[in-house]
Amino acid sequence: MQTSLDRPAGGTQGELLRELLRHKSGLTIDALSEKQGISRNAVRQHLLGLERDGLVSRGEALPSGGRPEHVYIITPKGLELFPRQYSWMSELLLQAMHKSIGDDKLEQNLAAMGEDVGASLKNQLPGATGSAVQIGALAGAMTGLGYDAETDFENGETVIRAHNCVFHKLARQYPQICKFDTSLLSAATGSAVEQTSCMARGDNACCFRFGKPKK
Repeated sequence: MQTSLDRPAGGTQGELLRELLRHKSGLTIDALSEKQGISRNAVRQHLLGLERDGLVSRGEALPSGGRPEHVYIITPKGLELFPRQYSWMSELLLQAMHKSIGDDKLEQNLAAMGEDVGASLKNQLPGATGSAVQIGALAGAMTGLGYDAETDFENGETVIRAHNCVFHKLARQYPQICKFDTSLLSAATGSAVEQTSCMARGDNACCFRFGKPKK
């Protein structure tokens, strides 16, 4: 079943999710059927699909004079289908930081953030420190975050090529943000990392070359 909200207006699953968005404590099948003007069986089938995809969950059972009815609640994953202005908030935060501390300190802070995130990832990656296996696993994790990353080999060194910059708009305004990426990749693999191309500067992809592990 289709579950994305990127559908024609009036899509049944989207409308059911919107009802649950407006009623955070949950609604029963009967309530949803009445609100949407469709049969209980139709609501039940759509909810099964939404539940399977982790977008809704069953809440407590309510007494109904007969068989208790469960309420259905929108999950955090379901909430994320609705628009969020994360990029706008990130831009406001970077503007405030830049105004307060300037270029150099902003880059240092972003590098420190990247190191912290990379260090937390390091123990979760398979393979030896700085190995192609470890870097490949890191590229997979990056793809999960939206980078669309792949590994390659150039001149005997491993390269991660990211075809989607998740910070593209921000990086064009604040190039210091690229330091977050290189610091994260370095800390996660224990390797020296050099960024050799950048989408925010007009290149086709963001490329990161991994040198030998740091001693």
